Amino acid sequence: MDAQIKQIQSSGPPAEIGRKINELSLKDDDESRNQLLAMIRANNAGLSMMMKSVPPFQEAAKKISATEFKVPTSHDGDFEVLVEVYTPLTLVGKSDNPAYVFAHGGGCVSGSANDSKPFLDYIALSANVVVFNVDYRLAPEAKCPNNVKDFYEAVKYVCQNAEKLGINPKKICIAGESGGGYVCLGACVMLAQNNESHLIKLALPVICMVDDYAFSDPGAMTLEEKNNHTVMRQVWRLIAADMTQQAEDPLLFPGKASDEVLAKFPPTIIIEGEFDMFITSATRLARRLRRAGRLLEYIVFPGVSHAICLWPAFRMSEMFDGTFKKALQEYLHN
Repeated sequence: MDAQIKQIQSSGPPAEIGRKINELSLKDDDESRNQLLAMIRANNAGLSMMMKSVPPFQEAAKKISATEFKVPTSHDGDFEVLVEVYTPLTLVGKSDNPAYVFAHGGGCVSGSANDSKPFLDYIALSANVVVFNVDYRLAPEAKCPNNVKDFYEAVKYVCQNAEKLGINPKKICIAGESGGGYVCLGACVMLAQNNESHLIKLALPVICMVDDYAFSDPGAMTLEEKNNHTVMRQVWRLIAADMTQQAEDPLLFPGKASDEVLAKFPPTIIIEGEFDMFITSATRLARRLRRAGRLLEYIVFPGVSHAICLWPAFRMSEMFDGTFKKALQEYLHN
């Protein structure tokens, strides 16, 4: 692992918070689960505050026009899904912009769309895209598949209203990071099931939650997977409406989608980190998508763990930024 990353992860507040979260994940009572959820959410809020202080993100925000709209849905009661829109000032008023529809991270149990705004301002500016940041509902208050359906409805809204939104309907990318990567993959499943994948030029799940690998034998896991598997078991239980009944449901575990469904996915790039806690699941899915003819690229950044390459303070960020822009230029803009 990159020495800079290893030093930060092994000492100080991040390491202490991680130890407390893991301790709580080993307990199986309601009070411990509530404490675990609260700590995950507090940790995510802390990371969000840190993100707002990153100089490159602050500079990017000055060159972005931020607006929002709401998408009405009825799959889980009447609910309007908030979508925040970040448009580079150079693209304001244009009618054929590429779209990047994003689902934020946080394991589907924490965070909000606005938490990711600093990073997405930077992405919008550097990749020359209009970002649609979807504030899908979180578990356990909203159970699967409603998180996926919130995002899917937002994606469909962007596709159906491309002209009004100044978007080129032939240049729409859907993406997500970590838990949002799972939401993105779940939307790919829905698009495939409904024969709608032609609406999407590119799917781009990053360090994504994929399947129930965390429930397997930890003896066969990588160190990072083993260190996080009890937390991920609790997270999946929070997301699922019924773990037993949904055990084979690809809207809960997209990695279990059939070969027939995968063959109907949008063209897909999966991005991972060498020491990410989802590396095995993501690799298996990438290989299945390649066999189905839907994988464009499987990119693994060396020496990095979960989400680290997204932060400009780390050495690998420059490689991530360059690779990310090149991928969008090659597969979205062209």
